[in-house]
Amino acid sequence: MTDIPAAPEATPDSLVEPGIRILAQFIRDLSFENPRAPESLRATAAAIAPQIDMGVEMNAKGRDDGLFEVELKLSARATREDGPVFHVELLYGGVFAIEGVPPEELEPVLLVECPRFLFPFARRIIADVTSEGGYPPFLIDPIDFAAVYAARKAQAQVGETVGNA
Repeated sequence: MTDIPAAPEATPDSLVEPGIRILAQFIRDLSFENPRAPESLRATAAAIAPQIDMGVEMNAKGRDDGLFEVELKLSARATREDGPVFHVELLYGGVFAIEGVPPEELEPVLLVECPRFLFPFARRIIADVTSEGGYPPFLIDPIDFAAVYAARKAQAQVGETVGNA
């Protein structure tokens, strides 16, 4: 006869369906620079499409109350041959309740899934502020947060390898 280990007792956490709830969303920081306005808004200057450099960062931290704060930082710098056009930076956050997610899967949930929830709202804020700055609304293309997360993890591993060599 084979000894079959007893099934672990069900804990309240193991019975909870995985779920993510957004409890709050907020702008922590918003900056819009339009250094050459109103000259940059003239029809001849506005007809030349600017070069856009984008930045994306995601951060998360646990709170004492068991909830999580997730921040999505988006920045866009627009330039033309004759100089800067605009620079917008947004730090948009959310407070999340996450249930039924094993600890080893929590980091990707916080840095991939939660930013996916925040992105449409942050995108809209940037579109509105650039429009109010006198430009066509700058609509950020959808972001593959899983790819950004994977690239950052790979970069951190390379950094650890180089640091240990």
